[in-house]
Amino acid sequence: MTNHHYPLYETTVFENFRVMTENVARRYPNRIAFIFRRRPTDPEPVQVTFREARDRIRALGTALIAHGLRETPAALVGDGTYDWICSYFALMAIGAIVVPLDKDLPSDQMRAILSQAGCRAILCGKSIQAKIEELRSQPGMSVPCVVMDSPDFDALVAEGQERLALGDSAYDDDEIDADRLATIVFTSGTTGSGKGVMLSQKNIVSDMTNGMSLFAITPKSISILPPHHTFGSTVNFVGHFSQGATLYLSSGLRTIAAEIKEQQPTHLVLVPLFLEKLHNRIWSAAEAKGQARLLRCLIRLSNALRRIGIDLRRKLFRSVLEQLGGRLEMVICGGAALKQEVIETFDGIGITVLNGYGITECSPLVSCNRNKFQKKGSVGVPILLETVKILNPDENGEGEICVKGPNVMLGYYNDPEATEQAFDADGFFRTGDLGKLDDEGWLYLTGRLKNLIILSNGKNVSPEEIEAELAGIPGIAEVVVYAGESRFNRQKEVIVAEIFPDSAWLTEHAVADAQAYFDEAVRQVNSRMVAYKAVSLVKLRQEEFTKNTSRKIQRFCIDKRVD
Repeated sequence: MTNHHYPLYETTVFENFRVMTENVARRYPNRIAFIFRRRPTDPEPVQVTFREARDRIRALGTALIAHGLRETPAALVGDGTYDWICSYFALMAIGAIVVPLDKDLPSDQMRAILSQAGCRAILCGKSIQAKIEELRSQPGMSVPCVVMDSPDFDALVAEGQERLALGDSAYDDDEIDADRLATIVFTSGTTGSGKGVMLSQKNIVSDMTNGMSLFAITPKSISILPPHHTFGSTVNFVGHFSQGATLYLSSGLRTIAAEIKEQQPTHLVLVPLFLEKLHNRIWSAAEAKGQARLLRCLIRLSNALRRIGIDLRRKLFRSVLEQLGGRLEMVICGGAALKQEVIETFDGIGITVLNGYGITECSPLVSCNRNKFQKKGSVGVPILLETVKILNPDENGEGEICVKGPNVMLGYYNDPEATEQAFDADGFFRTGDLGKLDDEGWLYLTGRLKNLIILSNGKNVSPEEIEAELAGIPGIAEVVVYAGESRFNRQKEVIVAEIFPDSAWLTEHAVADAQAYFDEAVRQVNSRMVAYKAVSLVKLRQEEFTKNTSRKIQRFCIDKRVD
C-alpha cells in the first residue's frame, strides 16, 4: 500500500440506466454478468452474459411500456434475484418511478407505502407473493401484480420480445430526463421514523461514475446485500454492471459460506456486521485448531517484512484465505461503524478493506478509502465532484457532516418541511452524522447527532466513540451506549453501556460471573477516557438488540430506564 495520493482511476461514464445497459452489452457482449441458482439446491448455476441481460431488460421494458408503466410509480419487492435486477433496470430504462420495498416490512407498513407512493403496479418475488396477494385483496389495493422468477414473468418478457420482433420501438423512442424523480427509497431508520428519499437517475449514475474514480473493483463479486437499500441496488447492482464486473447472486445467508468457497470472488461488498462475522470465524477456527497464537505471530512477522518491501501474505496465510475462496483481494465496507481491529486482521492476511461512508440521501456513497491509500480510522476522501463540510465545528473540528454534489437527493417525498430542514442555507445536505476533516480532506465519523448525550455541564458525549472503545473488550458481541433515564430523578445523569455478551466466548474462557467481568473491563476502559465520558452503569442483556433489515441496531427500541 502506498502512503500518498495517486491519480484517479478511469471509469465508464453513462447518463442513465438505458445507456448503461446498452454500453456494457456493446463493450462486453460475451462476458458473464450474472451467475445464480434458481433454487439453492441446483447443482449447477445459471450464467448470463451482458448481452443476454441487456436483451431481457430491453424486452421487459418494452412489455412494461405496453402495460402503461412509463413514468408511473411501480413497487419492486423481493429478494435480490436476476429478475429483480432486470426489473429495476427495465423500470429505470423506461422512465418509471421505482419504489423498492423491504420484503420483511409488516403488511400495514407495506400497504401505507404502496398507497402513499401511488403505486400503479407491483413486481414481487415468489417468497413474498402470499403477503402481496393478501394486500391486494384489501379495498383500494387491487393494483396489477406480476410475480418475478415465475412463468408469468417469463411470459411478460416473451411479450416484449414479440413486440420488438414486430418493430416496436417504444423502448428507445422516449428520452429519459435524468434529473427528474426516478425512485423513492423509504428508509427503515434506526430512530423509529423513516422517510421517502427521492432520487433521480442523475443522482444514482453520478454517484457510481464519480465513486468508481476513487477505487477499482476487481473482476468478480458476490451479492448478499438487501436489494431495496441503495447500498445494494446502487453499489452492488449499478456499480458492478456498469463496469463490466461479474456478480454472483447469493441464495442467502444459509448458503453464503459455501458460495464464497465455490465462486472464489475477488472482492466483496459488505456491511460491517457481516465482515465482523467473517473476522470472528477466522479467529474461532484458529483457536479451535490451537493456532491463534501462531496466526498472530505470523501477522506480526508479515507486517514487519512488508515494511521492508517483502509481501508474503498470499503464501503465509493461504490456508486462511482458502476459507474465503482463495482469491479474495478486497472488501468494500459501509453502512455502519467498522472496528479497526477487523480492518487490521484482514489487511494482515492479504485482504484490503476499503472502509467508506454513505447515506441513502446521497445515493448512497459519499466517501471511501482507496485501493492503495487508506488512513486509519477514516472513511476516506469524498468522491469526485462531492463537497463535504463540517457545520458548526467545535474546538476539535467536530461537527455535523454536510454534503453537496450531483448525488444528493431531490428531497423527501411529499414532505417539503422535512426537505427544507434537511438543507442548510448554502444548499448542503445535513446528514445528521458527526465527524471531522483532516488537513488533507479525509473524513472521520465520530457519532450521530440524534444519539449525542448532552450533559448538564454542557459537555457533549458521542456514544459511538465510547462504543468503539468498549468493542475491544473480549466477550462483547454487541454494545450500545446511551444516557440512562430515571423515573424518580430526572436530573440523574447516568451513561449506560448495555452489552449483549458473546456466550460462547465466556464459556470457552470459563467466565463464571459475566457481570463482574464486564464491570471490571469497562472500569479499565473508563480509566483511559476523560472523566465525563466514563460509563457508570453496565447492563447485560439476554438477546441481541433489535435491528432493521440493514442490520443496524434500532436504538429507539432499547429500554433506557435505570431504575
